[in-house]
Amino acid sequence: MDNNSDQEKIGSPTPEPDAGLNRDPEDWATGDEPMTAAQRSYLDTLAREAGEELPADLSKAEASKHIDRLQQRSGRVSGNGNESGS
Repeated sequence: MDNNSDQEKIGSPTPEPDAGLNRDPEDWATGDEPMTAAQRSYLDTLAREAGEELPADLSKAEASKHIDRLQQRSGRVSGNGNESGS
């Protein structure tokens, strides 16, 4: 078996608490990239329901924060982790 210490690796030798599920969107490696098509579609639905207009050029991190905020406001999140559509 070849143990090349210079080999590129991903992950971490120690587990991340909560498997990174509660990481702030600002800490995402891709958080400053443009929002995904799925985020845009879901955010459009949530914003329409809330009667809000949002910029169409949000980053992934910004879109995620708006989605979280609007989900809470609309009551779409039940708190059991089984919400659909996201």
